[in-house]
Amino acid sequence: MKVGGPRHRTILALLLLNPERTVSVDKLVDAVWGDQPPATARTQVSICIAGLRKSIRKAGITGEVIVTAHPGYLLRVGGHQLDNLEFSALVSRAEHAVQEKRLADAARHYSDALRLWHGPALAGVTGAAVEDEARRLEELRLNTYDDAIAVELELGHHQRVIPELAATVRAHPMRERTRHHLITAQYRSGRRAEALETFRLGRRLFVSELGLEPGPALRELHDAILHDDLVPAARDREQAAPEHERPRDPQAKPFELPPDVAAFTGRTEEMTLLDALLDRTEEVRGPTAGLITGVGGLGKTCLAVHWAHSVAEHFPDGHLFADLRGYDENHEPTPVGEVLGRFLRALGAPADRIPVGLEERAALYRSILAERRVLVVLDNVHSYPHIVPLLPSSPGCCVLITSREQLAELVAWPPRCRVQLGRLTEPEAVELLGRIVGERRVADDPASVARVAELCDRLPLALRIAGARLAAKPHWTVARLVALLSDERRRLDELSEGESQVRAGFALSYRCLSDEAARLYRLLGLLEIPDFAPWLGAAALDTDSATAERLLEQLVDAQFLDVAGTDATGRPRYRFQNLLRLYAHERAHDEESEPQRQAARERVFSGALSLADQAHRRFYGGDFSIIHGTAVRRPLPADVAADLANRPLEWLEAERLTLSAVVEQAAELGLDELAWDLAMSTVVLFETRDHTDDWRACAENALVATRAAGNVRGQGAMLHILGALEMRLRRFPEAEENFAAALALHTRAGERHGRALVLRSMAMIDEMRGELTRAMSRSTEALEVFRAVGDLSSEAHVLNNMAQIELDRGSVDRAAELARESVRVAEVFGEGGSRSLALATHRLGRVLLAQGRFVRAEEALLRMVRIVQDNSDTLGLAHGLLALGEVRLGAGRWEQARTTLTQALDAAEQVSNPLVEGRIKLVLGEACAKCGHRARALRHLTEARDCFARIDVKSWLERVDGALDALRPESASSQPPARVSSGDSQDRGGATRTAATTPTRRR
Repeated sequence: MKVGGPRHRTILALLLLNPERTVSVDKLVDAVWGDQPPATARTQVSICIAGLRKSIRKAGITGEVIVTAHPGYLLRVGGHQLDNLEFSALVSRAEHAVQEKRLADAARHYSDALRLWHGPALAGVTGAAVEDEARRLEELRLNTYDDAIAVELELGHHQRVIPELAATVRAHPMRERTRHHLITAQYRSGRRAEALETFRLGRRLFVSELGLEPGPALRELHDAILHDDLVPAARDREQAAPEHERPRDPQAKPFELPPDVAAFTGRTEEMTLLDALLDRTEEVRGPTAGLITGVGGLGKTCLAVHWAHSVAEHFPDGHLFADLRGYDENHEPTPVGEVLGRFLRALGAPADRIPVGLEERAALYRSILAERRVLVVLDNVHSYPHIVPLLPSSPGCCVLITSREQLAELVAWPPRCRVQLGRLTEPEAVELLGRIVGERRVADDPASVARVAELCDRLPLALRIAGARLAAKPHWTVARLVALLSDERRRLDELSEGESQVRAGFALSYRCLSDEAARLYRLLGLLEIPDFAPWLGAAALDTDSATAERLLEQLVDAQFLDVAGTDATGRPRYRFQNLLRLYAHERAHDEESEPQRQAARERVFSGALSLADQAHRRFYGGDFSIIHGTAVRRPLPADVAADLANRPLEWLEAERLTLSAVVEQAAELGLDELAWDLAMSTVVLFETRDHTDDWRACAENALVATRAAGNVRGQGAMLHILGALEMRLRRFPEAEENFAAALALHTRAGERHGRALVLRSMAMIDEMRGELTRAMSRSTEALEVFRAVGDLSSEAHVLNNMAQIELDRGSVDRAAELARESVRVAEVFGEGGSRSLALATHRLGRVLLAQGRFVRAEEALLRMVRIVQDNSDTLGLAHGLLALGEVRLGAGRWEQARTTLTQALDAAEQVSNPLVEGRIKLVLGEACAKCGHRARALRHLTEARDCFARIDVKSWLERVDGALDALRPESASSQPPARVSSGDSQDRGGATRTAATTPTRRR
């Protein structure tokens, strides 16, 4: 697949590295531009995404691969294969085979995994984030290679691996394990002299480059070869075993770690972060401390124990472990004095010399550790003061703590390592299930296994419970467990059986919340929304935004909420993990009365309606082009209202998913007035940003609710906006059917304003079909009502439409009068009516273009472009730049026209509107032809024809076919047309009229 420039490659690489995970726009901007992004960075990311989607389609890849997912984009794997995921799966199978002593199978899996590599990872892709990942992948490849060679040596394939091993050592001479493998292979192949030489070359390199002797493993191997005493495999393994596995004095050198975790999976990044605890610098004079935090079930203890086992040899003087039971509801926290007594005995202190007092015990404990290197693991710590006596002071010691709290006091311990544990990745979750239930069951139904992982929130505890149930019931299919877990009412029950209970783990953390935070948490659980901002939390709790944000951050610290990022307004957004949302819903039903639950929901819903209402009003300059229901509006916090007034579309975009979810939930709860009013208020966003799926879903959900309630006005309003959607999609029969039904309902309800809005829409279809008399009649009737009710925006809009009708009739001067009147009306309500002003100036510019008044037309269209840019109206920008390009083409400024039209195409590709895209490519093709770029012209015109054919618009197909005919060699003129000046004296000059200067229809 051909990918665009460096930016496209960087963005695609970041998406590929995070399959099925949302990558925020901010992260993409940072990856491409680093610390100095341009002001247009977010727009350029959108353009790159559009280009990647087009490249994917051209490559013949079916399905929606890159999807928009707040707050960025997500790459769907679907039925496609990713080398990095396949590599991880093969390596996992190899490791599993090694554990089961199936070395031949392990060798085959390792070989298959390494064959997936074809040169350096992410070669040619720039950006710090991608380059860091490339280095990590290369290190992963080399580690896998070393593991594979170890298996080959165990199988006795010594001679076979020497050539490749020698090449790898030359490429990576500082890797001691790889050199160890090569020396072993050489010696066991009878090449003793070569083995010794390989060691000597390595030693010389280590001393000269690092000032260090080779590690103990290489030195021991060298000594064994010198004495012809390279031991058999069993003895090799004993000598190579970690120090904690060798015999030791249990009194002097304790090893109290629990057994390593069976089937431990993933957490590579977290393990790397913890490895920083091993780094010692001159500035570090005290012990190092690490903290692992996370809600119950994430595997904090598992990670701590697994890491402690992996670094055991770094702490030759012992390993201490204590469960402080800070969250155990059945027991008091473990007394610190008791823990100190046990630690002292383990460290060799005679029982009769252990002091009674806590301070004396702590002093003796620190004295014993003063000259030792000991790892201390403190599990389930509730508060920092509780563990102060257990913290050593020796610079050689390390403390690793697990807690559900942030323990801010640890900031005083440099260097520190904080690991905030999250969910497993999807591949890690599937791998963990596979290790528990067996790879065969995973292979038999991978889709169901992946679904189980998602239903378990990729939470290790939940995954282990689900895996254990499947392992205990081999007659069950994975699909059966999916069916059980899919019922949200039973999911926590299904995952809370036996000794390990997800619900119990959540309950322990829940009881530690403050009363206010706990109430906010359970009230939020009543809302079926994907993510939310602080204003919504304030509405749920009936408090102010500052208090709500403080409590939301408490919930984040306690791991009950995740931070989803920042939205288009710069505000933080929060979200639930599914299981925690279900638990919050349970707590709300157990601890809140039905009136309290209903009141909380209605506060949020009415706040959402107020937000959409104010954004619509701000965008239109008033309560225009809309009718409302009787639902109550909850006033927004002052800071939110002020910010919204400055950026209405950005606020609507930020809250789009929330507003859509509120419409759906309100409709389900029978709040029909609120549902249809909110759906109608959000159409301005759906129309401007081309969110047609949300548009349809909101209207249809609200229509169901209004029909169930017998709400005539609400039904009329929803059928109207559904008809407007069908009209936008060029599905005119469906649009007319909805409009006719809406008109009848509004007539029945006596709703004059709503009826006039429908007539205006019906007139637009009449005009597009050439039924100009009926279009003018309906527009005139609607205009009278708009003037009577004071709907200035709709008045300007219908005047704009009437100007187009006159333009279609050939009455250009009358069209100009109506267009100027539309502009005057739009200017009455000033900056707030920017959308109406944009529409009016766009129509005026097109009328002036039809008159051949190119300078005046350009002035009007430049004004329109500035307005839509300020409003972030991408579709409006595409239309404005298209018209501006046509003006410049008509004026004979072909190169400038081509540049303008290219910018228009970039905007159009962001909104996926084939009619607009086709029109731009048609005019762009003509501009390229005028500039002498025949091949480009042919390409643009052909693509334009494809766009028009896709939506079957015959009038535009005829125009593009005419342009293609004119481009053929036999039709081409040998002389270029005369250039027309753009000055006032030439405003009515004789530029040749083409499809570009033919009067065009509205958006």
